[in-house]
Amino acid sequence: MSDELPALPWDRARRRTGPARIPLTRDRIIEAAYTVIDRVGYEKLSMRQVAAELNVAVSALYAHVSGKDELLELMYLRMFRDWELPAPDPENWQEQIRQYARTGRTKLHEHRDMARIAMTGFPFSAEALPHLEQLLAVFRAGGLPDHLAGAAGDMISTFMNGFAFEESVWDDRRQEAEEDGERPAVERSWAEIRQTLERYFRELPPDRFPNMVELADVMLQRTNDERFDLGIEIIIRGLASYTADHPRPSG
Repeated sequence: MSDELPALPWDRARRRTGPARIPLTRDRIIEAAYTVIDRVGYEKLSMRQVAAELNVAVSALYAHVSGKDELLELMYLRMFRDWELPAPDPENWQEQIRQYARTGRTKLHEHRDMARIAMTGFPFSAEALPHLEQLLAVFRAGGLPDHLAGAAGDMISTFMNGFAFEESVWDDRRQEAEEDGERPAVERSWAEIRQTLERYFRELPPDRFPNMVELADVMLQRTNDERFDLGIEIIIRGLASYTADHPRPSG
């Protein structure tokens, strides 16, 4: 026979109310926004949909986020969390920048349309400033003159964001094609598209387009990874060409 006493009436009433509600925080709102944007994309992302994902009233969100613009900024700044750059290495700065760019592209693809958000974001908030400071330190350690060290991060970010945005556009088109049950050109693999374009270039009138005909087989890289790496390599080598007559900072 159990010695446990029955619960008081008001205790039983409290128990019937269910588990305690998880407090609403900015982090939960951002995670819900990621879920929504992955499902519906940038154009259809709304505060109402985020609230529905959290099962709260829309008004509850405004106690933590002023509106959609701030929410997009917070989603962008979350990219910089746990993204640590290595200590500047004068002998290895070019490889550090290559890895930085590859990591950035990967982060932009973690959620749908993040590249589009990044293209309108400003990495000057408190969360992102240490990241920018370390990136500038890598450039200066590599011997870039100050006017280039200050601009190089913007150049690489612009390329990185634009490249990832182009990839996301094609992904959206493929997804829309799948939903419509169609298989237009945009749904084909990159290998198929490249072969089709190479054949098209080779068949152009050589008297009018001699360069395109002769370079048909090398105008397009085999994969997007190769395209991205080549673009970053061109930027890095261009920057490095300015370091020959500029001594690295001591210390």
